[in-house]
Amino acid sequence: MRFAGTESYVATDDLTLAVNAAVTLQRPLLVKGEPGTGKTRLAQEVAQSLNRPYYEWHVKSTTKAQQGLYEYDAVSRLRDSQLGDAKVKDIANYIVKGRLWECFDSETQPVLLIDEIDKADIEFPNDLLRELDQMAFYVYETRQTVTARNRPIIIITSNNEKELPDAFLRRCFFHYIRFPDRETMQKIVDVHHPDLKKNLLKEAMEVFFGLRELPGLKKKPSTSELLDWLKLLMAEDIDPATLRETSVKKSLPPLYGALLKNEQDVHLFERIAFMARRGN
Repeated sequence: MRFAGTESYVATDDLTLAVNAAVTLQRPLLVKGEPGTGKTRLAQEVAQSLNRPYYEWHVKSTTKAQQGLYEYDAVSRLRDSQLGDAKVKDIANYIVKGRLWECFDSETQPVLLIDEIDKADIEFPNDLLRELDQMAFYVYETRQTVTARNRPIIIITSNNEKELPDAFLRRCFFHYIRFPDRETMQKIVDVHHPDLKKNLLKEAMEVFFGLRELPGLKKKPSTSELLDWLKLLMAEDIDPATLRETSVKKSLPPLYGALLKNEQDVHLFERIAFMARRGN
């Protein structure tokens, strides 16, 4: 089976090629791209498309690689020993499986998402090198080796908050999700808002891409933010003519809070709009 996108996820040809290449090579797929371009959603859609079990491991700044394998709950064991619980004799009762272990136990080939790996400490990727290579790890407390029943399809996302080690990068197939062009964006919008009026969409796209092209913008609006904005425009029954006024930079777009996410960008747009009005 090969990934070819789904009804709810528009995958470009280069993205589907990257996913299938990683599956063929049996290497993790490292995905980068602007926030809101569908990196996290990709793993869910791959699992759905290939009819595979799906596991998520969301990485935080405090996450350690060991947590993805297993954790030994020494506190619970101490408490149970004080209460005279018989299960303290078996240390295996206090081994808590991590996402990687759960994934390794899957009876059919699973899809594992390791989301935002760059949020963790720089040593986090290095600490997973052996496990991702050999698809196995050793549990010291129980003296057992856990081996994957089926080598998982692993998709790793990064927002480029920090550089990843070369040794880790060598083990991955890399793909950068480019921001959608207008044609691809049209397809994405059609999937999520099939009833959107064409004239409203046309004016909204002009405003959206116009915002993204503003020089000096601190945070460009993303695909997910465009979809949210379109939903609000439909809910409030905004007239396309109102958006047309915005498209020539005369005023802030209606419901701009869905697109502009900090005061610096709002002030920037207001200055440009003021200059455009003076020029007229």
